[in-house]
Amino acid sequence: MPESASAVPDERIPHWIDGAPVDPGDGARLGPVHDPALGSRTASVVLAAPADVDRAVASAARAFPAWRDLSMARRQVILFRFRELLNARREELAAIITGQHGKVLPDALGEIARGQEVLEFALGFPEILKGAFSRNVSNGVDVHSFPEPVGVCAVISPFNFPAMVPMWFFPVALAAGNTVVLKPSEKDPSAAVWLAALLTEAGLPDGVLNVVHGDKVAVDALLTHPEVAAVSFVGSTPIAAKVYETAARAGKRVQALGGAKNHMLVLPDADLDLVADAAVNAGFGSAGERCMAVSVVVAVEPVADALLAKTAERMAALRTGDGRRGCDMGPLITREHRDKVASYIELAEQDGAAVVVDGRGVVPDGDPGGFWLGPTLLDRVPTTSKVYTEEIFGPVLSVVRVASYEEGVRLINSGAFGNGTAIFTRDGGAARRFQHEVQVGMIGVNVPIPVPVAFHSFGGWKASAFGDTKAYGTQGFHFFTREKAVTTRWPDTGHGGIDLGFPRND
Repeated sequence: MPESASAVPDERIPHWIDGAPVDPGDGARLGPVHDPALGSRTASVVLAAPADVDRAVASAARAFPAWRDLSMARRQVILFRFRELLNARREELAAIITGQHGKVLPDALGEIARGQEVLEFALGFPEILKGAFSRNVSNGVDVHSFPEPVGVCAVISPFNFPAMVPMWFFPVALAAGNTVVLKPSEKDPSAAVWLAALLTEAGLPDGVLNVVHGDKVAVDALLTHPEVAAVSFVGSTPIAAKVYETAARAGKRVQALGGAKNHMLVLPDADLDLVADAAVNAGFGSAGERCMAVSVVVAVEPVADALLAKTAERMAALRTGDGRRGCDMGPLITREHRDKVASYIELAEQDGAAVVVDGRGVVPDGDPGGFWLGPTLLDRVPTTSKVYTEEIFGPVLSVVRVASYEEGVRLINSGAFGNGTAIFTRDGGAARRFQHEVQVGMIGVNVPIPVPVAFHSFGGWKASAFGDTKAYGTQGFHFFTREKAVTTRWPDTGHGGIDLGFPRND
């Protein structure tokens, strides 16, 4: 819960507005920021009031005309300098992520690397934003079209990727000539401020990227603010749906990416050692707090028993603990979330599933007060159980047994979500059939976490995404621009006199 400013004597994490840190001072609401591996509060974050959001949006609106009109070459130089600074100091950012999110340091560095890929793709924006020209479409008439930025863009990002998810959006938005107000998760807010300060160091003009921290108050203010033209969101499906409805009703363009229940279909011909490695990596990396984590293994019999044994063997070797100690998996983000995820294990038992590996008894390599839950493996999970139907967002991997490929595909397609899925097989025909028949936005063939590279695009189907444009790739530039078409005739080409008929191209 938010705390009064006078009750908190520790470090305060400020907003970043107009190129500088901003703390509203006494009277501001504060939220606690924890080190999940210690279980203790290490800082407080200033939570925005509507006036703070107004100040950030006003800064972005003032900066927009000059940034829009800055030459492509100058924008490219600034973003490239940011890329070089980020590459040189990525370990510093990784330490911030681990200290507030809890993921292990190599995972934090991997997150930064994937964000850099989008930045590097965005650096090629002059090619993407070229426009088109058609000469002499009619007698003496030329037509050309070109994309222009939409204006002030809001980015609302989740706790699980405090650097990567913002970098899915703001490099593309900035490259296209927009200005940005970023609202990171209040659970791990420092990465966003660090990135904003680095952009300023790289030469980004004041106000082009602003950061406001906060909760529902800040989000609602951004969604309805008259000067915000576009909203990019990543979070749970219920909130994504609400964001989409609210912002679209306010006349904004919206991309809202929601939750997932990602399945991995294992055919009898698959390499089970490869599958077991993939299931452990994709199920327990970042403590399962990934929208692209594999949470359900759909095993086509008779492979389930052998696969369970291999998976459990690999799980036994995992070290859960402080991400700064060389462990394999860190804690969950908060005590409340850890307890919620653990409750699904009890529910699975009640619903008749077998608990093959129980993470509730983990002995961590870390402070006893940390938000620990070890990797958990469940077998024979009923598809009617909430353990199967709901997004758990933690290190809980469920196994569902089916009799055939067809049954597995029907099971995947019957779910509410459509974010990511994978098939493991040696059969090229089955893999080709799967990628066309499955109703999911991102598909892996012997790849357990099929996050596309930056020059494609990221996004799911069904309840996993709202809006018709995906993140990054050329679709990202499409989202952050709108096209103008100009039809031109010069006086020396003559005219045809008065004609009230509809214009024709002759």
